[in-house]
Amino acid sequence: MLSRVQNFSDDGRQMVLWQELGEGAPTVVAFARLCSEAIVASHSRREMPRPGDANHGNLESPVFPADAGETSGNLLESLDEEARAILYLARHRGTIEVKAVNHAFESSERFLTVCVELDMERTFILKRRDDPELTVRFLDGFRQLCVAGLVMHHIFRDFSLTRRGFELARTVQREQVSILLPLAEEQVIGDF
Repeated sequence: MLSRVQNFSDDGRQMVLWQELGEGAPTVVAFARLCSEAIVASHSRREMPRPGDANHGNLESPVFPADAGETSGNLLESLDEEARAILYLARHRGTIEVKAVNHAFESSERFLTVCVELDMERTFILKRRDDPELTVRFLDGFRQLCVAGLVMHHIFRDFSLTRRGFELARTVQREQVSILLPLAEEQVIGDF
């Protein structure tokens, strides 16, 4: 680990690493890798393609965990409420960002946070200032979505639902994600 008191001017690489740590890069990279591994794993299975697959008859067509013998209901039930909440919020745009505010005064305010675009103008922030555990639970819910192949990484902090993620997200009912209600009230978001 890097020392905060080390003279960074001697080694520019350490300064770059320190900057990356300050932006949560190792964790974001880990999420991106989980997404990548889920995509690679789906391509390595040798199963019959689903109608409409982009590979048109290629026996190595994408098969996500939910497609491999697990019904949508079973997969949805296996996810924590936080993961289902992320799916529910992302059901329209599918755009998810994992970011932090590294200049906030309170340490829990600097935590990486899952943010979901509701529409072009509004973003739902899955964080509560007085409850750092909740922020961590949403990060773990996001990890579950990555592992399940329901989310894919694009660039830097930007992720989205996969095709299968969109399909499953549309099955989540608002009543199944009551964890969102207090956050919506705090953020003054009534129609989510």
